[in-house]
Amino acid sequence: MSAPTQFDLARFATMPLIAILRSQPAHVIDPVVQTLIEGGFTALEVTMNTPGAAQQISAAVASAKNKLAIGAGTVTNLAELDAAQKAGACFIVTPVIVPEVITECVLRRLPVFPGAFTPTEVHQAHRLGATMVKLFPAHRLGPDYVRDLKAPFPGIRLLATGGITPESLPAYAAAGAEGFGLGSPLLPSDRLAAGDWRWLGARAEQFCAAWRSSTQH
Repeated sequence: MSAPTQFDLARFATMPLIAILRSQPAHVIDPVVQTLIEGGFTALEVTMNTPGAAQQISAAVASAKNKLAIGAGTVTNLAELDAAQKAGACFIVTPVIVPEVITECVLRRLPVFPGAFTPTEVHQAHRLGATMVKLFPAHRLGPDYVRDLKAPFPGIRLLATGGITPESLPAYAAAGAEGFGLGSPLLPSDRLAAGDWRWLGARAEQFCAAWRSSTQH
């Protein structure tokens, strides 16, 4: 088992952005990790539907040296959970409500961010023990939907995921989102294929700046 990076909830709260790396070749792992660290990020997930995902998680853990929490995304069953944790993942993200995965993460004291969309799903994920509930796909209904959810569920922490940009992030934060999952708007395949790490670094800084500005009221 790889020595896992640690998921520090207090540290994550200061910059609650999770970069999402999906279906990318292994050679991008180290430059992505280093660029995200320099850009101010605290967390990266590698999705389990990526070819060689477990190996990529291990590589990311080795590269991060505890400067970036490395987790696993798109975890849909216990076998994937076991593989992810064995590879060194220190937090788990699911695309939908998978009760057995959420419950097992709680038992293992492994932070878990289950995907939900409807009010019923958001409430169910919270009751099962979610660290935060990943609202996905967030951009389909926009910041007003986040605001509507927070009215009956003010104590449920939401991680808005899907289609969030630096420009739209502050509106979601103002509506009540406490964190963000960032995939292609942060890590687009064409930029990664081109090795455009300068662009990625600037993009990471834009997202971090958007979060900081949204908290300065």
